[in-house]
Parts: sequence; C-alpha cells; structure tokens
Amino acid sequence: MVITSAHIQPIVALVAGILILIMPRFLNLVVAIYLIFIGLAGLGLFKMLHT
Repeated sequence: MVITSAHIQPIVALVAGILILIMPRFLNLVVAIYLIFIGLAGLGLFKMLHT
C-alpha cells in the first residue's frame, strides 16, 4: 500500500481522536498540531520536499 497525502489526513485524525480519548487534557495541543499539519499539506509543502 502506498501512502499518499490523501491517506495521511484520515490517519492523523484517527490518531488524534484516540489521543484525545486517552488524554483529554492534551486536546488543545493535538488540535493545534493537526491544524498546522493539514495547513502545510494543503499548501503543498510536503510535495515540495519530496522532489
């Protein structure tokens, strides 16, 4: 299985959801990291690094 940018978002969401269930105090940190990661992926930063 090849992991593309289309697969990363659901995986990150799943991991973030599990972490929030286990450690609800870290909700702000998990959401902030998720939003930054999705923002960078949306801007195509990871595609630029792949070349």
